[in-house]
Amino acid sequence: MRLTDRALNHLPTRLAVLLRKHRETVKFVIVGGFCYVVTLLVNYALRLTVLDEKPVTALTVANVVASVVSYFLNREWSFRTRGGRRRHHEMLLYLAINGAGIVVNAAPLWVARYVFGLQHPTVSGLVEELSDFAFGMVLGTLLAMLFRLWAYRAWVFPHDDVRPAPNRYEVPAQAAQPAQVATETPSA
Repeated sequence: MRLTDRALNHLPTRLAVLLRKHRETVKFVIVGGFCYVVTLLVNYALRLTVLDEKPVTALTVANVVASVVSYFLNREWSFRTRGGRRRHHEMLLYLAINGAGIVVNAAPLWVARYVFGLQHPTVSGLVEELSDFAFGMVLGTLLAMLFRLWAYRAWVFPHDDVRPAPNRYEVPAQAAQPAQVATETPSA
């Protein structure tokens, strides 16, 4: 049994059934969470070293790194049963969509900094950092995630069950058998 199925078997049955029904989206969100951490680490590593005066560039570079990691995880795990295109064509579409996703991700930060003026010396360093995090790492990431989920399904991995998976999960023993009702009558 797969690791994800073992984890789902520890959840309440209704929730496990719901998550299995949306298995692809759940896996996409898990990969996204992992790549979010990659983006966060690379972004702040760059901002604290070589790109301290260029937060939009640091976020863009961090998103490029996370996009490469994301392709392999999404291709081999989240959307592993989907496909329908040759690998090089799929990779080109993925790169194009991630390019657009990077723009979607950086746009809120750009607007916050250069349209709303939420940068030093107009605001304090703390407000600038909070704004950068809220607009770049939170809002930008959420918008880009929704765009990518839709675009991956529509264009990169358009056909379902191209590479069918084996039996995906086993129902836990307690959920498989209905509760037994006592039918014996007490003896006198």
